[in-house]
This record gives sequence, structure tokens and C-alpha cells, in this order.
Amino acid sequence: MTRRRRRTTAGRAVLTAVTAFGVLAGAALAGAAPAGAVPEGKRIAPGVTYRQFDVDAAAGPAHVHLLTVDLGNPHVRVDLLYPGVVAARATVSRMADASGAVAGINGDFFDITETQHPGVEATGASVGPAVADGRVLKAAVPDGQRFGPALPPGTSTRAVFGVGTDRRARLDRLSLVGTVGTPEGRLPLKGLNQYALPENSVGAFTSRWGSASRKRAVCGTDTQRSAPCSTDTYEVTVRHGRVASAAGTPGSGAIAADTTVLVGREEGARQLRKLSVGDEVTVTHTLVAASSGVPYAFAIGGFPVLRGGKALPGLDDAASAVRTAVGFKGGGRQMLVLALDGAAAYRTGMTVAEEAATMRSLGASDAFNLDGGGSTELVTRDAGASAVTVRNHPSAGAERPVADGIGVFSAP
Repeated sequence: MTRRRRRTTAGRAVLTAVTAFGVLAGAALAGAAPAGAVPEGKRIAPGVTYRQFDVDAAAGPAHVHLLTVDLGNPHVRVDLLYPGVVAARATVSRMADASGAVAGINGDFFDITETQHPGVEATGASVGPAVADGRVLKAAVPDGQRFGPALPPGTSTRAVFGVGTDRRARLDRLSLVGTVGTPEGRLPLKGLNQYALPENSVGAFTSRWGSASRKRAVCGTDTQRSAPCSTDTYEVTVRHGRVASAAGTPGSGAIAADTTVLVGREEGARQLRKLSVGDEVTVTHTLVAASSGVPYAFAIGGFPVLRGGKALPGLDDAASAVRTAVGFKGGGRQMLVLALDGAAAYRTGMTVAEEAATMRSLGASDAFNLDGGGSTELVTRDAGASAVTVRNHPSAGAERPVADGIGVFSAP
């Protein structure tokens, strides 16, 4: 017999035992109630376990899919899942299969629609910073240009969940530091492979951006994503360290490995117009961590909900939704990866405050919210299987292509 304790205080979610819930056959079952049971946890690979359970939330029962990852296990590695370039989307299952991951989950919020900017296509690029295999992929868009629920007070789009080269998980902030060296001096670089640039700035796009149009980068303002696109823009293509060409508006198309495209808006555009074909230009960029001196092997954007065992102040306790979260305990040695089920019986989900409470009840000292709703997806690979299995029911009835995710890898 299962006993349930009802939620008694705001932001508190209560775990309950599982009676008959288990491994899902995949997204094809979306809309049906899960059946079977994995209350004790199923070993996916050395150092990686998966289990399911119920949570009593304010809007109704929520069903949790949870991965526990032992980062201290030498066979385990965590890295970014992404489609190969920043401005592209793919399902979590496709990215996990392509990379050989034994498990995976969806990641950061992303540029999913541009209905407010006629003639501008959504890029699919993520909001926050991204590091894959120790390499910087992109920086964060301005706070006002992000997609997703409101950020908790005191946080920003630069917030990341990451794993350092010391194999410990952390919450941090990664800020872009870079310059554009020109014959007249140095300009600050304020963007790297991101779908929105700060006003009056210069941003760089590399081969890791992909072939999507760069026009979205000059739309909106630092405080309003829906503001019109700037009409004062300029683009400079730098190849082998020299200006190869220039254009009055941002372009599109794949960027070669030996090439950097600089896009300027307002004052940034005026500075780029001073360059001539043949001028020598040097571009430098890196992401600087706010609190860790350890390089990141992997990092992904989102926003923190739990620090040092305490929920962040101002977390939303009203809007319930299907959610994705990641956290850690044991000083960053053990990672917890959570995805709510989107089947009809559980689609009400939980609030961000309840998400934080749930992660804390699982022992997490720190936790981080990722994209949710129709993006929420968790996959695992059975031993010997050629493809992963989708374990939760995506709330939209099918897998949604997303910008990135977190992959768990296991080596023999």
C-alpha cells in the first residue's frame, strides 16, 4: 500500500513510493500512463543508475525519472550533447545515439521562434554559454534576450552547470572576455556564436556557429527581445587574419575553419566600417569563470535554483510545468539528473520552487533548472542496444528537437 503525504507549505514537494511505474517504451507511448516499476534503481552502466518515483506537487502528482551519475567513477564521463554546430537542433535521442552516450537529457533554453521579427528565422541556438570537450562553443545572450521563465533575482544568462577537469560538478558563471585587434587599436568583443548581441557591440561567429543566418544577432535590445532589428549594422569577414570582405547587413552560410565573421551593431558597426580589405585583424576570446579556477570540461546554460542546500530566493511557486533539472551532492562527486514525465496523468508538473525542494529532498546541495515543457526528455541505453530508449513521455506527444543536452558516457 502506498501512502501519500500532501504538500503543506509553498514550494515543498513530497516524494512518495512507487507502486506500479517503470521503464517506458519511448515517445510513442506519450499520453498513456507509465506502467511497470523501477523503485530501487536500474544499473545503466558502471556508475550510472536510473529509477522512477512519484512526487506530490501542488497541482497534482508528478512522475520523476532520475539518473544518478558517479563522477568519481573512472569509467564515467559527462559532456555536452549538440548537433555539431551551435545554430541547429536535434532530438536528445538522435544526439545521444550519434555520440554513443549511455544516457542523456535535454539542456538549455534556446531561440525557438521569431514571430516578433518578420523575415527573421529562429536560429535554434541556446541562450547561455556552452563548453564541449573542453572547447568553448559560445557565450551568453543579454539577459533581456533570453527565452524561458523569469530568472531568479541575482542570476543571469551567464549561469552554467558544469563539470571541471577535476571531475567535480559546479554551478558557476562564465563571462566572455575577448578583443578585436585592428590597425587603429583594440575593440572589445561582446559576442561569440550567439543569436543576440548587446547593443553597440561587435560579436564573432566561427565555424562552430553553423550556416544559419546571422541577422537575428542584431534584433532586439539588451532589455527587450521583441524590439525591432537594428538598421545600423555591418559585417566583416576575416580570413587568415586579414579582412577578406565586408557587407552592410549580416549574412548566412557555413563559415570555414580559417575564417571569423565579425558582426557589429550601432557603435560596433561604426567601428567595423573603419576596416578595409587587406587590413590585419586579430580576434581573441575565452570564457572566464566567476568562482572556479578549474577549467571546465563541459558546461551548459540554464539557471540555479538551489545553492548550498538552500533554495534561491524569489523562485516561482505559482506556475506548474513539466521540468528538467540537474544537480549534485557529495561535493560535486555525484550528479543527479531529473526529468518529469509529460504523460496526461502527470502533465501539470511542478513549480520551480517545488523542483528545488525535490532536488534537495534527493540530497542535492546545488541544483540547476534546464529547459522544460515539450523539451523535457530523458533517454538511456540498455546494455548491448544500438539505440537509446526515451524513458519519459514528452508532453507534446513526440520528441522535440533541441539545441543541446547533457550526455553521460561510460568507457570499458
